[in-house]
Parts: sequence; structure tokens; C-alpha cells
Amino acid sequence: MPTKHLDYFQSLVADDAHFPLTEAVIAIGQHAYPALDVQATLDEIDSMVNKLKTRFTAETTDLQKLQYLKYFFFQEMHFELNPNDYYDPENSYLHSLLQKRRGIPISLSILLMEFGLQIGLQIRGISFPNHFLVRISLPQGEVVMDPTTGSSLSKNELQAMLDPYLDSQGYRGELALPLSLFLRSSSPREILSRFLRNLKAIYTHQERWERLLGVQERLVILLPNEMDEIRDRGLALAQLDYTRPAIDDMQRYLNSNPNAQDAADIREQLLELERSLKLH
Repeated sequence: MPTKHLDYFQSLVADDAHFPLTEAVIAIGQHAYPALDVQATLDEIDSMVNKLKTRFTAETTDLQKLQYLKYFFFQEMHFELNPNDYYDPENSYLHSLLQKRRGIPISLSILLMEFGLQIGLQIRGISFPNHFLVRISLPQGEVVMDPTTGSSLSKNELQAMLDPYLDSQGYRGELALPLSLFLRSSSPREILSRFLRNLKAIYTHQERWERLLGVQERLVILLPNEMDEIRDRGLALAQLDYTRPAIDDMQRYLNSNPNAQDAADIREQLLELERSLKLH
């Protein structure tokens, strides 16, 4: 079900060499807010950054820029975590974050990264388990920062954050994985896929199938070789009684992976969908 919004999103994420992460994240909001003006939201961000830039001189160092950025972002603009309603999807949409100043680690990180890049800092995202982080490269060394507070995190603090994940996955003893493995920079495509999968989890839990389909359409565009995402789009389509496209997606999934763990379940759903078509 192509639309102008999906075509626009596809144009943004087509090329890894020129991947406008912030614009793509804002554009995701069009699935829920079709009238959303992406350029107006970008202009609002630029206006904030221009206000920050007035603090700088030619002699301002990168370390000083980082201190200015943290003060401006957290103390003046009051961007912060939304702990009272963490799973509200509004926390993810950048246009909503700009209005309410409350978000989640990944949305706050994306905004921080945009601010940082515009003022000349080398700032990248880290897809850390359970809590997205940012890393800033300074002449003095690397700083890993919590995007919800602006706090710099030590190796001990990062390890303490990682340990529950390692425990839950069984990565202990001989299977222990080093902290450094989880601190590599993420590509814009990786960041956007995590962003979308967060929304996917929220809308699946809330059973908001129309919203979920909008997210799932974009995941298929972003990750065209991920057959699981095509399957999941089929499942969302089925929930909305878009039977023929649901069948197409599920059949495509089975054709690509006939021995998948869930193949029997998907075949059963396919039979039900085909029966419902005949009844109509």
C-alpha cells in the first residue's frame, strides 16, 4: 500500500552514504500524523542549535562545546526522560519530543547527536543493550554519555549496566563477552531499525494494528532483506483484514525460509486466511 509518505521515507533511507538520520526519524512520525511537516520540525531544531551557537567563539574547544551542549540541552531546554509514562509512543516521535521535552534514551540521543554534529562535535550513537547511549570523540579521549542526564559513564558503570543483560542471555563464564563489543558506534540504519523496533514493540503490546502496520511498512523498506519483517507485516495486515497482501507476505516468508522455526504456525495462519477469502 504505497503512499507519498512511504515513497519519501524510502528516498531518505536508500543510500547508506547519504543517510539523513534526523530527517528519517522525523518522517517516521508521518505514519501516525499524516499532516506532520518534516521541514518545519527540522527548522525548529536548527533554530535551537543556532541559539546554542551564539555562545561560541573561534577559540571555543570541543570540550567546552560539549559542556555548553549539555547545559543547554538538559538545563535550559529541559529535555529529559519520561519515567512516568515510559512506553507512551509519543516519547519516540521527535516532533513530540520538541514540544513536550520528554523522551526515551534513543529519541533523546538522536536529538543530541543532531545538536552535536551541527556544532562540530564528533558524536555517534551506541546501541547498548536496554539503554541507548552516545559517544563523543574529544582530543582528550572518548566520552560515553547517558542521553537522559548528560552524565559521563565510567567503564565500571557501563559494566554494571551491561551485567543484567549478559546474565539474561547466558553470556557468562566461557561465553563471557567483553564490554568493548557493546560500545561500538552504530550506523544510521542500525539506529533507525532499533528506533522502529521500539515502536513496533509498543504498538504490538497495545494492539494498535493500524499504527503497527505503519511502523512495519517502514521496517520492510529499511531492511528489505529481513524476511522476519516481511512476515510481521503480513501478520499486521491480517489483523486489519487486508487478507490478500497478508497472504502474499506470509507466502514470501515461507518461500524464503521453508524450515523456519515458526513455519508450521505461519502455514496454519495462511490456511485460515485462504479459507476466509473463499468465504467472502
